[in-house]
Amino acid sequence: MTASEPVIDALTYDDIPRCAMLEKVIYGDDSPWPASAFRAELNAPYNTYFAAREEPGGEIIGYAGISTLGQPEAYECEIHTISVDPRHQGKGIGKALLEAMLAVADEVDAPVYLEVRTDNDPAIALYSRHGFTTVGLRRGYYQPSGADAYTMLRAPSSGRPIEPEEGPA
Repeated sequence: MTASEPVIDALTYDDIPRCAMLEKVIYGDDSPWPASAFRAELNAPYNTYFAAREEPGGEIIGYAGISTLGQPEAYECEIHTISVDPRHQGKGIGKALLEAMLAVADEVDAPVYLEVRTDNDPAIALYSRHGFTTVGLRRGYYQPSGADAYTMLRAPSSGRPIEPEEGPA
């Protein structure tokens, strides 16, 4: 590992206050998650959360979470968040966090869904480089700003087809 590579490990309950503080900095205008939301996310058995640190055991400089839902042979994953301290953006931390989450999805051969602001060009480019394509638009998704979001999808690593959800009969 070089000095510029982040350490990626599990997000812990001790990291929650720092996450809540970073949420206010990063998402102040769009309903930042409070500490209670992070506790709920860490408590859910289907979620996996990662922390990025400059050194082992150090303060977090980024965090990310993914859920794995469904049944074997038909799992789906959804990225809930990927966030990097603005002072550390552009250093490959988001890429490292994304790759950790994609490894979770690849273990169960799941497609991965996420939402991203339509004006977040760096994130859209990162996701595109990792195989995501835009599959939808959610108008007014982010509140209270009303910013739109793209829904993006990365197919399962095996290339297996994604079964469309069956609607009501």
